[in-house]
Amino acid sequence: MRHAFPALWNLENKYGSVIAGAILSKLSSKGNSVKTGGALPGKGRNKRVSFSFHGGMQSLIDALHNEVGDSNVKLGTEVLSLACSCDGVSSSGGWSISADSKDAKGKHLKKNQSFDAVIMTAPLSNVQRMKFTKGGAPFVLDFLPKVDYLPLSLMVTAFKKEDVKRPLEGFGVLIPYKEQQKHGLKTLGTLFSSMMFPDRAPNDQYLYTSFIGGSHNRDLAGAPTTILKQLVTSDLRKLLGIEGQPTFVKHIHWRNAFPLYGHNYDSVLESIAKMEKNLPGFFYAGNNKDGLAVGSVIASGSKAADLVVSYLESHTNQDR
Repeated sequence: MRHAFPALWNLENKYGSVIAGAILSKLSSKGNSVKTGGALPGKGRNKRVSFSFHGGMQSLIDALHNEVGDSNVKLGTEVLSLACSCDGVSSSGGWSISADSKDAKGKHLKKNQSFDAVIMTAPLSNVQRMKFTKGGAPFVLDFLPKVDYLPLSLMVTAFKKEDVKRPLEGFGVLIPYKEQQKHGLKTLGTLFSSMMFPDRAPNDQYLYTSFIGGSHNRDLAGAPTTILKQLVTSDLRKLLGIEGQPTFVKHIHWRNAFPLYGHNYDSVLESIAKMEKNLPGFFYAGNNKDGLAVGSVIASGSKAADLVVSYLESHTNQDR
């Protein structure tokens, strides 16, 4: 709870209850607003909202890609080793990275490049397979604990509006494991995509995004599309009174979708901090560290970028 949902954990830790904490926190914020004469429009607010783009979330990736520049993005490239030669004084070219890629004919191309700093966002399981050296000697990452990654399948389905007898409005529905067992449901939950965002489906259809897998249904996450289509349709029939078959189906499967924030996840964060401390100019970001949500991952990357800037500026001043 502390690492997966920090806001809820803070409420419970401060007020002794998530529900009471949410109420008291809301009342407290209203009180502060009254004392200060009310917040100005657009200022002093930290509202949580759901967002997307007309072209889907891929629009965010495309925008980042365009900002960085096509020549600076290397796809299909595996990092083999990272060598830190930082002396603690100068940051210039302190890191050498060896990577393996393939050309148009499938031929392997190994390349070494020098960098002043490194931001790592790969899953820790991938990081552990990389070879690190520091000052010419192997830097062993055996202190990094094993992180459990959960599998997940995403099923996007569309149904004619006339076939949805109970078209609930809102964000969607989450199904706790006990409710899955009680009602014979297999999905973790479903987002009402066309209810949340416009232009997601034709006017005569509803679009739903369902999730299968997680810690209790690991094997089910990797089931064939035909099986998952039947399961999702069955669950939506129970939840929304859907009749007939979907007019559209899209299946995406992630074998290691996201890390499981277990009760001992503090040890993972401590190990990441140790890795950063012992490797000058190395910064770790992503959903292994600062939360699973898209917003949390973006904030994590932004924070790491700020740390790199501070690191480079401090070493530039030392060089003068």
